[in-house]
Amino acid sequence: MHTLAKLFAATAVIVGLSGCVVAVGNDNDDEEWDKTKKAQVNNQTFINQLQTGATLATVRNSLGAPDFSENFQKNGETIEVFFYRTHRTHGDGMTTKDECTALIFKQGLLVGWGDKAYQQL
Repeated sequence: MHTLAKLFAATAVIVGLSGCVVAVGNDNDDEEWDKTKKAQVNNQTFINQLQTGATLATVRNSLGAPDFSENFQKNGETIEVFFYRTHRTHGDGMTTKDECTALIFKQGLLVGWGDKAYQQL
């Protein structure tokens, strides 16, 4: 009978614990996402106010280092493309080029931005 009591007690403990949920989270993830969202909004707001002819230095001073960049020669001109995160496509915590807006500079001056401008390179 003593074994039967232990069995009931063990069953009660198992059933009781099966409903327990342990929340494992990281407040730093929430803080990081908040920073990312704020940066996206700031980047998009600045880009929406851009005008062609803006200098590369002005853009970089305002937006900081780009998330991605490219630099190459085409028809004897130096082309630089800066990619700044402006929206979320994937919920994986990683920034990819498809979550960025491309800013295209020729000889250090802004000549266009966005997907269409990038595709025309």
